[in-house]
Amino acid sequence: MLSVIIPAYNEEKCIRRVHSAIHSLLVENNIEGEFIFVDDGSSDQTYNIINELSLEEENIVGLHFSRNFGKESAISAGLAAVSGDCAVVIDCDLQHPPEKIIEMYRLWEQGYEIVEGIKKERGQEKKMHSIGAKFFYSVISRMAGFDMSNSSDFKLLDRKVIDVLNKMPERGFFRAISYWVGYNKTSVEYDVAERVDGESKWSAAGLVKYALSNISSYSTAPMQTVTLLGFVMLMISVIFGIWALIDKIVGRALEGMTTVIIITIFIGSIIMISLGIIGYYIARIYEEIKGRPKYIISSTTKSIKKE
Repeated sequence: MLSVIIPAYNEEKCIRRVHSAIHSLLVENNIEGEFIFVDDGSSDQTYNIINELSLEEENIVGLHFSRNFGKESAISAGLAAVSGDCAVVIDCDLQHPPEKIIEMYRLWEQGYEIVEGIKKERGQEKKMHSIGAKFFYSVISRMAGFDMSNSSDFKLLDRKVIDVLNKMPERGFFRAISYWVGYNKTSVEYDVAERVDGESKWSAAGLVKYALSNISSYSTAPMQTVTLLGFVMLMISVIFGIWALIDKIVGRALEGMTTVIIITIFIGSIIMISLGIIGYYIARIYEEIKGRPKYIISSTTKSIKKE
């Protein structure tokens, strides 16, 4: 059986549409499936619609978070709830083309354990967003050691991969962690479609925070920059020290306070940046060792099998 995981946050207009589109494809291709809708603490009627849909249709599970925990937590909750032999994660807004699910499923039948959805075209997104996304994936690919260019949450996972991910306690970046676990993988390309309704829930600040969080999760490279900056400051100090010593020997003092002020400000800036990087990693460690759950499910709904 194929489990379809659909995270949703304030997507009341999309719930029925995404279910109808995917359900029709599964029926046409004789694939048994279940739907797992994860409402990430929506403030609209998203969960009520999921509940209504579960009463009308079979094989629908609805999970409702007590508050907004984020998409990564929603995906984790969906993976923990699947009962299928494989599962696909797809966005509720239909920007991930549902017809690609069938292609992914056929590849899984051939023995692939992870089928990645790779963006061929990013669709009608803002120019700065597109540039930022490319820069982020370039950085994290180099730091993490595997190519994540144009990757997405749209992917199909075998049961054994799901079981491994469910055992991992860390708050990982789903797109990267599915690369990290390995297994036999392949990919399918797709064009990002326009949203069927509403607007993206991501703000510029949210995307920056998301990027920083995920880079720190998979690489200690930012920490190494602290060491690099230390060596840079050492070299600058040696140069100015030799300069001052030569001026002292020839009887010429280092000119004015301007140089001293500039050096002091520069050193202070380097120290503050270094403390900020170290502090960010300490904060991530603090979040992990508290051991709080990734999410809290306040209510669930499940279809009653119709005779």
